[in-house]
Amino acid sequence: MKRKVYLLFVLFFILSGCMEKEITKMEVEMFNATGDSLGTIKVDEQSEGVQLTVLLEGLPPGEHGLHIHEKGTCKAPDFKSAGNHFNPEDSMHGLLHPEGAHAGDLPNIIVEDGKVDAQLMAPQLTLKSGKKNSLLRVKGTSIIITEGKDDGMTQPSGDSGARIACGEITDKEAKREDKKEVKPPEEE
Repeated sequence: MKRKVYLLFVLFFILSGCMEKEITKMEVEMFNATGDSLGTIKVDEQSEGVQLTVLLEGLPPGEHGLHIHEKGTCKAPDFKSAGNHFNPEDSMHGLLHPEGAHAGDLPNIIVEDGKVDAQLMAPQLTLKSGKKNSLLRVKGTSIIITEGKDDGMTQPSGDSGARIACGEITDKEAKREDKKEVKPPEEE
């Protein structure tokens, strides 16, 4: 009997090592249009959604829009490569919109003396892979900061102006797998 329990324990231990590691937190480095690092946004899976801890400096003072975008590509200077707001449920834009908001709609941030230190909650998002609302998609997602504040209603993006900063949210392991060279089968 002890041997069976021992074998089951060893089998469980071996199988658990083979399972994929679920990502529960990550840091997203943010860059401005000239490629300068502004700091990081920490992204943590919580029971209520995804918490973002914004620790940045070098931004213009004032209120700025902050959104998750549908592609994990940040090509400066305009960051249009990030695509539109992340919207897996095809919702209307805006945290104040009566019909709901995009999953990627986040509260505005306020920059004072070039710095921002804020915590935000994104209840519609997750880091759990395979979920429709996961930030860890095959092509990734990104975080965008805009030059002005998001008004919370205007379609499709809150009338918040140009994109001034971007950070890529990607599963680095998945990206490495995507970049591995696929060798054609050997001819006989």
